[in-house]
Amino acid sequence: METTQNRKIILATFMIGAFFAILNETLLNIALTELMDVFGLSAPTVQWLATGFMLVMGVLMPISALLIQWFTTRQMFIGVMTIFLIGTTIAAAALNFPMLLTGRMIQAVGTGLLIPVIMNALLLLYEPAVRGRIMGTFGLVIMFAPAIGPTLSGVIVDFLGWRWLFITVIPFALFSIIFAWKFLENVGEVTRPKADPLSILLSSVGIGGIVYGFSSAGETEAGFTSASILGILAVAVISITWFVFRQLRLEEPLLDVRVFRYPSYARGIAIFVIVIMAMFASEIVMPMYLQGPLGYSAKIAGLLLLPGALLNGLMSPVMGTLFDKVGPRKLIIPGTIVLTGVMFFFSRITPSIPTWSFVLAYILLMLSISAIMMPSQTNALNELPKHLYPHGTAIANTLQPIGGALGVSIFVSIMTQGQRNYLDGEQAQAGSDLMNEAMTAGVHQAYWFALVLGVITVVIALTIKRAVSPDYDTESEQKQA
Repeated sequence: METTQNRKIILATFMIGAFFAILNETLLNIALTELMDVFGLSAPTVQWLATGFMLVMGVLMPISALLIQWFTTRQMFIGVMTIFLIGTTIAAAALNFPMLLTGRMIQAVGTGLLIPVIMNALLLLYEPAVRGRIMGTFGLVIMFAPAIGPTLSGVIVDFLGWRWLFITVIPFALFSIIFAWKFLENVGEVTRPKADPLSILLSSVGIGGIVYGFSSAGETEAGFTSASILGILAVAVISITWFVFRQLRLEEPLLDVRVFRYPSYARGIAIFVIVIMAMFASEIVMPMYLQGPLGYSAKIAGLLLLPGALLNGLMSPVMGTLFDKVGPRKLIIPGTIVLTGVMFFFSRITPSIPTWSFVLAYILLMLSISAIMMPSQTNALNELPKHLYPHGTAIANTLQPIGGALGVSIFVSIMTQGQRNYLDGEQAQAGSDLMNEAMTAGVHQAYWFALVLGVITVVIALTIKRAVSPDYDTESEQKQA
């Protein structure tokens, strides 16, 4: 089990499965307009293919910590990939929208459980001294797959049709299952802790409510002033608060929130969530600005953002290797400073901006994110003892869709309100130039908020230290003795 060859086979198995599962997060986004025409849907209805996917993933993340301790690595990986394959097949054969949505939700079950399984196994397989490189290599999949999703989707939809977005994935998912069946070995021990039904209910209501509430707030005109949105968020916050206090009292918690007692974990995850907010929001706001005031088509806008997105993925292994050599501070501190500088740049953007400067700024944004995200998450997990790995990875992966939904909703809400305030202050009739000016004003306000978040990340980054696992220290001392 400890041989390098076995480790490489296991890592290869994980990367094959994860690439096509994560690819589906963004693969369908560009086809939503066509699906509206095919099934006669409204925009809010078809949006459930994206929002619902993120919602299911968020709800399942806390439960992953329990499942990882109940089933072997082989059982979990093959099981979730089989679920993903079933969902993909149903979506490919969909005769109507409910059938397509059902397939999509089943896909989300597989994807939502897959990432925590893989990250927990990698933490057990590799010692902290080389985890940066390994997590960076896996990060290549996490970043690269969503980055090429929209571009690949556009080509497939244009030449083959939306159904082939699912058909082309089926053979690769099947290959991943067969490959895992033949080569994948088990990692870690099966402890089968007690399941607490109330904790599962509270986490599902809380996480689901937060993701749904913030996603809906960012998509509706009423935003956070909507009574229904406020009600959903209130129930979600109460459920999460109850869930946290219950976990502190249970002998075998569903999700052990005591991981936040480890300073490096708390700081690393705080930075991770803020960066997720900035990244998800920018991936929504910037395409809107490119297609609005800057006047680019959807395809050109996607191409302008592609270099930054690809570099973000390609640099992940590089940043991981550097993390092992120089530690987190020399990556995270410069990364947060660059991130803050880009937020300031976007807070002063105008329709007259040269295209090359926008592309350069977006590249710098994505490079800074690659220097922050995986190093901060890896350093955070490095401080935890082995028995908390499932909980640490589950919490980190739970906070990702929450941070994404939170970032998108807050940015879009601030931008929309800024547009309205600008238009309310103008007496002239709303024309294209005035609307562009209003959107520019809204984007400025959204990125002033982002600038504040950037400054917070710099402050936290200055306190970051290289984390050392208690278990790893003990093992090293025993070997030296």
